[in-house]
Amino acid sequence: MSTITIRNLTTFDEFRQVMELERQVWGFSDVLDMVPPVVFRITVKRGAILLGAFDERDRMVGFSYSLVGMKEGGKVLQWSHMTGVLPEHRGGLGHRLKLEQRHRALEMGFDLIEWTFDPLQAMNAHFNMTKLGCVAEEYHRNVYGESTSALHKGTPTDRLVAQWHIAKPHVVRRLESVPELRFRTHEVAEAPLVNQTAMAGTWRTCASIDLDREDRRLWVEIPTGFTEMQHQAPDLALTWRMHTREIFETYFSRGYRVVDFALDRPAGFGRYLLVTDPETD
Repeated sequence: MSTITIRNLTTFDEFRQVMELERQVWGFSDVLDMVPPVVFRITVKRGAILLGAFDERDRMVGFSYSLVGMKEGGKVLQWSHMTGVLPEHRGGLGHRLKLEQRHRALEMGFDLIEWTFDPLQAMNAHFNMTKLGCVAEEYHRNVYGESTSALHKGTPTDRLVAQWHIAKPHVVRRLESVPELRFRTHEVAEAPLVNQTAMAGTWRTCASIDLDREDRRLWVEIPTGFTEMQHQAPDLALTWRMHTREIFETYFSRGYRVVDFALDRPAGFGRYLLVTDPETD
């Protein structure tokens, strides 16, 4: 088993290695979609966290990059722009990089890290919500416009904003426990589904949505394998994008937010748990 070390990145040579990883991980075909070394240089000097993961040959195999940001109202935070790992090193290294990012952010006096993710990427939702303990209450349309990334082509780049309150007890509890969702109450397990889905041949489809629910807790279902769907069934992928956009925008506007995620890989779906008065101390 290879030994991976994680360290801060500070040199132009390291910054160029990060840029190459951007190309490999996301499949960008245009340098305009990538963060260049000069931006790494300036932002690292002013509070950005740029971490690299290196194998035993000192080859960079993963990285994480966040920079200082500010929310409306003046709340200062770390905005995590990218975390990427080469395919052969996935399965734990991304989690290690996020924990290192959290550690450094806490040392610097931050208590919040935010980033965007595609709400239709079930594995990302599982990682962010279930393993790290993030919550979400913001949905933004087509954040990155038309992307040259092979992972993003075909549908608008709509995103949820993951809020990682890194010092709160619920995050600490999640990081210290087995990261599978456990239904805490009978009411959570039996919360109604906003959208009814079913398998239709190869793909899961959304048969109907209900935008008039007023229950305290709701489930929103998404398919697994959305990247493959974008390539092989682009019309269906776009339909999913429009359906979930309508669901999240409607319920967020009424005060709901995402507090958890349940993944059922054998059945080919995942479910977001939305609540109106989340208890996330």
